Amino acid sequence: MESSASQLISAPSIQALKASIETVIRGKSEVVERALVTLLARGHLLIEDVPGVGKTTLAYALARSFACRFQRIQFTSDLLPSDLTGVSFFNQVRGEFEFRHGPLFANVVLADEINRTTPKTQSALLEAMSEGRVSVDNETFALDQPFIVIATQNPIEHHGTFPLPESQLDRFLMRIRMGYPHLEDEKQILRNGISYESAERLEAVVTADQVLAAQREVESVRMPEGLLSYLMAIVEATRTSDALELGVSPRGALALHRAAQALAYMRGRDFCVPDDLKQLIKPVFSHRLIVSSHYSLPLQQREEAERILEDLVEGVEVPL
Repeated sequence: MESSASQLISAPSIQALKASIETVIRGKSEVVERALVTLLARGHLLIEDVPGVGKTTLAYALARSFACRFQRIQFTSDLLPSDLTGVSFFNQVRGEFEFRHGPLFANVVLADEINRTTPKTQSALLEAMSEGRVSVDNETFALDQPFIVIATQNPIEHHGTFPLPESQLDRFLMRIRMGYPHLEDEKQILRNGISYESAERLEAVVTADQVLAAQREVESVRMPEGLLSYLMAIVEATRTSDALELGVSPRGALALHRAAQALAYMRGRDFCVPDDLKQLIKPVFSHRLIVSSHYSLPLQQREEAERILEDLVEGVEVPL
């Protein structure tokens, strides 16, 4: 893969970006890598985990590590769609209506506790996440690029929450968990006082234009025909499994394809290998599946979906 040092992010630069974030997010190399894969694949990230494990800090550290605009939106039950997209108001001085941009007009948008707002407000994100634009009063406004939504939610708290519908979940390229840090990493956090404020001291490693150039180059990463057939065999297995009421959609198949390209690019290759797909199947597919009620209780959907995926993948022959 050819690259220009003045315009494109090389693999070492990607690793420098990753290393910058890891100075704040300690002991979570895989989590940071998947966040960067989501960014390079032009996707959006859902982080589902308990409070206090660094979800917000990860989003802010990512935004600080490349020169861009960051907005944090605290989702609540009284949040309105216009609080996200913006509003038109009448400028009495000019004698005309003007549009005041909402917080979605940023490069990295943190949708904190996204499941605490109503479905009407959640749906205001759909157009922005799918098409990179918003429509207000019959006018369409393009969002800044690159654009990534990083949403968080607490999976064990259900009082006062509105579960994300399947159509909303399908817009997220990946769903991941942070998990607790290892004890030694947590000791280091305690020694150094690493926190959200630590991310404010991060210096930008790359520019927004370089990220856009890298996103374009990711699209040229090759996936051999045999590997593409392997991907589709897994997709088909989810659609025909008796354990699943809903398998992976074409959008889900495209998401895994893009994510695998981005992972290969991050690792300095211009072609995909089977491990690129296998490592991303769970975070890309699990939230897109609906497990049959005969196989899982509602609160166990995630774990059961991942287990079913493991069984399905084992039954598909890996290309040589």
